Amino acid sequence: MAARLLIIGGAERHGSSGSAILRRFVELARGPAADIVVVATASGEPDVLEAEYAGLFTRLGAGQARGLRITTRAQANDPETVHALSTATGVFFTGGDQARITTVIGGTRTDSALQTLVRDGTIVLGGTSAGAAMMAGTMIHGGVAPGITRDGVRTGPGLEFLSGVVIDMHFAERGRLNRLLSAVALYPHELGLGIDEDTAILADGDRFEVLGSGTVTVVDAGAATDIHVPASGPIALAGARLHVLPAGSRFELSSRRPSIVDAADRERGSVR
Repeated sequence: MAARLLIIGGAERHGSSGSAILRRFVELARGPAADIVVVATASGEPDVLEAEYAGLFTRLGAGQARGLRITTRAQANDPETVHALSTATGVFFTGGDQARITTVIGGTRTDSALQTLVRDGTIVLGGTSAGAAMMAGTMIHGGVAPGITRDGVRTGPGLEFLSGVVIDMHFAERGRLNRLLSAVALYPHELGLGIDEDTAILADGDRFEVLGSGTVTVVDAGAATDIHVPASGPIALAGARLHVLPAGSRFELSSRRPSIVDAADRERGSVR
């Protein structure tokens, strides 16, 4: 069974499509038979977000939703934590600081268990904001310098549930195109995915579909004719491709090929 990942650009609880995006997660996690685990490792207030998302998932039709506290590596290596994950049908990572997720969970028994559960298709894995950024192998964890430069983005290793991509979130709302271009110039083998707020990608195997009210911007440096990344100053990136994909659009990851729906199809529903 193919891995299923719902990767959200943030602010989905407050947007026009947010409840529909999260309802889709509940449906994928088996609806009334769902057992959803909320992991708020990224948050400085995990108890608040655990309760908020567990209550929201229950209201959206999940049979059961519960928080799972993982704020230390000891907890991430605890066999009881792994057992709690093994009985789940869906696992959802909240927002906060994505570096907390990778430093607490990376390489632990929890990490190994999640990789196996996702690979086997046993669970649907979701994440919003920081919980989205950590899904990639190369993770963006900062960068606000102007322009397209080495200093325009800070990166580190993610947990790589979706390989071959680098993900940025709150994309249009926080003007992060330069940051994503900087990341792709540094890692041209990765596809850059910039996900707007109230917007998500549903990745299923080698493809993803766009959900929600915004767009997903894909930056593909595979066809670039020239990339020059100096130690300081502006980066040169020529011939890269850029795709802007609204709801209903699909993208083939291996072939790097988009498929965009027309406006009439989009008006029939932005989340399917």
